[in-house]
Amino acid sequence: MIGFTLAVYPMAEGTIEHLRSAAVEIFQAGVRAADPHRAVLEALEISDCGRPVIAGEELVRGSNLRVVGFGKASVPMAVAAAEVLSAEVFPGPGVLAVNPENRQDLERFDVFASGHPVPDAIGVAAAAAVERYLQGRQPEDAVLLLVSGGGSALLPAPAPGITLEDKMETTHLLLASGAPIQEINAVRKHLSILKGGGLARLAYPNRLESLILSDVIGDDLSSIASGPTAPDPTTFEHVEAILARYELLDQVPPSVRQRVERGCRGEIAETPTTGDPVFERVCNRLVGSNAQSLSAARRCAEDLGFQILVASAELLGESRQAAALMAAAARGQWDGQRPLAVLAGGETTVTLQGDGKGGRNQEMVLAFALQSETVPLPGNWVFLSGGTDGRDGPTDAAGGVVDAGAPGRIRQAGLDPSAEMNRNNSYEALTVAADLLMTGPTGTNVADLQILLFAADQLSV
Repeated sequence: MIGFTLAVYPMAEGTIEHLRSAAVEIFQAGVRAADPHRAVLEALEISDCGRPVIAGEELVRGSNLRVVGFGKASVPMAVAAAEVLSAEVFPGPGVLAVNPENRQDLERFDVFASGHPVPDAIGVAAAAAVERYLQGRQPEDAVLLLVSGGGSALLPAPAPGITLEDKMETTHLLLASGAPIQEINAVRKHLSILKGGGLARLAYPNRLESLILSDVIGDDLSSIASGPTAPDPTTFEHVEAILARYELLDQVPPSVRQRVERGCRGEIAETPTTGDPVFERVCNRLVGSNAQSLSAARRCAEDLGFQILVASAELLGESRQAAALMAAAARGQWDGQRPLAVLAGGETTVTLQGDGKGGRNQEMVLAFALQSETVPLPGNWVFLSGGTDGRDGPTDAAGGVVDAGAPGRIRQAGLDPSAEMNRNNSYEALTVAADLLMTGPTGTNVADLQILLFAADQLSV
């Protein structure tokens, strides 16, 4: 279900071209490991009688399974579910909310192409369709959720008193602030009906199983797609502290600030947390993650003959600082005798300071290339950073692939790479250097992978 359209570089060992090709191959291996279609096929249990098994219990004859999917990988997950589930068990139509780039028409599903990363009216319509679909269930029916990254934006159901425009403005402010996804989602949960355990509350008391493809580092179930079926450890007080930390309390819409203030005073019920009965018949099952993709990338790099250094399995923080961490991890660790692969997985952030275009992965590779001019790295090297979903920020690129010559190519094209970095304009800088990583939408989403490759000394040219 996952495909790429990438340039094929000449395979001359030790050259920059060879390292570029190897980096892309390793990245592809990581993305393939997060194939949502295969993950669902492997996870769905069917009894000898052909009935689905939900949370260890076989679906009784005469009852139906109601299927809902939301996230960037919901289409291939739904295709797999439909392959396994008979029309007798799952008559449909189920409901899917997916980003426009990954949208496909499917039998037995109503498919909504919702806005991402900022929610839109189509997403609100999708959320309303999910509510109607689940409210129409029978007591003996069970619910199957197919959850993947991006679900927070794709299925917005604003809480009473909050409009879609309020949520859109708040999301814009949080994204520009550099807040990590966990904090952004904590705010979203308290402005929504379905997030933060809200969907579990809606499905209660029916049995519910979630098959989850994680785009959150550490795989915190309460953070993935804002935890629609998981207990929420955050509170309105947490939300107030987050907005205060990024100096947004006076910038968010008045309705948002008023809801948070009322929640802090106990005038609005909190999201359901551990021990709430709505979770009694919920089973959340992780079927793919960044850690699994990082492991697959490591195996691929080993097969290509690289010695391995995992710099971080939880690469977080500002993209520019993460670039420095990757370089620092390599210095002093490479013996020069064998090719070295320095790998990482994570999800960094960018605090917007300029008016340019780019994403966290593009900013990271541009920062890495500039830092390598100040403190050069030995021999031939290539650094790739890419989003496993094929989209980096509001661009059509997955990320970038740079080498030591990148800053020079940018200058030769008439741009100052440092100035473009300060403008957050990594997309244009990498475009003129021919250093964008272009994959197209991959159909999955498990955050980002970073791959730094060094050629052995005897192979350097």
